[in-house]
Amino acid sequence: MPNTVRLNSAAGRWILLATILGSSLASLDATVVSVALPRIGESLHTDVAGLQWTVNGYTLTLASFILLGGSLGDRLGRRRVFVWGILGFGVTSALCAAAVNIEMLVAARLLQGVAGALLTPGSLALISASIDRRDQGSAIGLWSGLGGVAGAVGPLLGGGLIDLIGWRAIFLLNVPLSLVVAVVAVKTVPESRDPDAPSRIDIPGAVVVALALGALTLGLIDGRGWLVIVGFVALGCFVLVEIRSANPLVPPALFRSRVFTAANLVTLLVYAALGGVFFLLVLQLQLVSGYSPIASGAAGLPITLLMLFLSAPAGRWAQRHGPRIPMTVGPLLAAAGVFALQRIGPDADYLTDVLPGVFVFGLGLSVLVAPLTGAVLAAAPSGEAGIASGVNNAVARTAQLLAVAALPGVAGLSGAFGNPTAFAAGFDTAMRWCTGLLLLGAVIAAVLLRTPRRAPEPARVDCLPHCAGASGPAIAPRT
Repeated sequence: MPNTVRLNSAAGRWILLATILGSSLASLDATVVSVALPRIGESLHTDVAGLQWTVNGYTLTLASFILLGGSLGDRLGRRRVFVWGILGFGVTSALCAAAVNIEMLVAARLLQGVAGALLTPGSLALISASIDRRDQGSAIGLWSGLGGVAGAVGPLLGGGLIDLIGWRAIFLLNVPLSLVVAVVAVKTVPESRDPDAPSRIDIPGAVVVALALGALTLGLIDGRGWLVIVGFVALGCFVLVEIRSANPLVPPALFRSRVFTAANLVTLLVYAALGGVFFLLVLQLQLVSGYSPIASGAAGLPITLLMLFLSAPAGRWAQRHGPRIPMTVGPLLAAAGVFALQRIGPDADYLTDVLPGVFVFGLGLSVLVAPLTGAVLAAAPSGEAGIASGVNNAVARTAQLLAVAALPGVAGLSGAFGNPTAFAAGFDTAMRWCTGLLLLGAVIAAVLLRTPRRAPEPARVDCLPHCAGASGPAIAPRT
């Protein structure tokens, strides 16, 4: 293990800079791409299915390999794998910018997700391994807060670049930033490994889950029922592989805890709704309401601000009283906000038609997310908090992946890209589905959750899927 450094030292500040920039790149890519979707569709002459793949290509490989990325960092070196990820992110971003058709863009996004899976787990792990324990709370707080600020600025910056230069600029911007982060990391961040990391990595598990998610995503987007069946069968095989593996990516023993299982069920439902809302809201604002990219990117800013100011108090309340109430009330508020988003139509006024739904939705997320993270961490043995958080992160990204794949078809949006009236009708249907998912999440939390015997550690706002895989403002805590 390397010697740790104090946060207020020059080395500590450089480490924090590298990790914040690295994690922000991965999270901003998702938020900014969502703002660019209508322009990408027009430029590359694609339909809703092409836009689904633009989002899901990245999320698919990120969700499939993020746990493998964390395992590789523990074994081969966290800084090394982090640098591999950030350089790969820069190269694949250049490929995205050079895409001449939707097929090339989706292929580049698939590769970009692999790079994100190497980059994302290492960011917080490097802080934990390199910063003195006395300063880790402050370091994680700065990492979370500044990452949230980046998430707030990202859609505005991205929308401005799209308006002034075009959608390719949002990918080209990643190239010099990736080089800067890689240089800073190599020069200032000490290498670290887990001395107790298993000698063998669960490659079969990673391959099977990637095949399962790929089959489900392709089947749901293209309406191929047999592929959906193949995907579910492959998920069953993944469970068998993990049960029999000596070093599983997802330790089955974690799910013996009712709180852990319930929290992940809530995560699955809530983040499926988030994936649908953030994918479709920006499209609705631009295609139906006539908003510009920068205006549609700014529309979700209240969600980020509410998360920044209210997540910590919500986490402290849940630490004292347990997660059941906030994990029930939060989805209920979010459901009310999503239901109100159906007011958005042609020439929607922001203050009367958009802001009320966005505000209540953001309030619900602020109540929910930190207690959810705290419940996951508290339900796992202290030595497995990292893998528990990683599993919950993977569940969230998988939920968003499948929602973006399934919702447009369920809501009748598949052929509505060039028809604002049809798109608006499909958007309303999709928002009702998302409302139902959030309500079901609230019911599961109310029925299955109880106050844990061991009070959870104070929940911290890390980076959400969406941070690194969902579409929308920077919203949630994720490690």
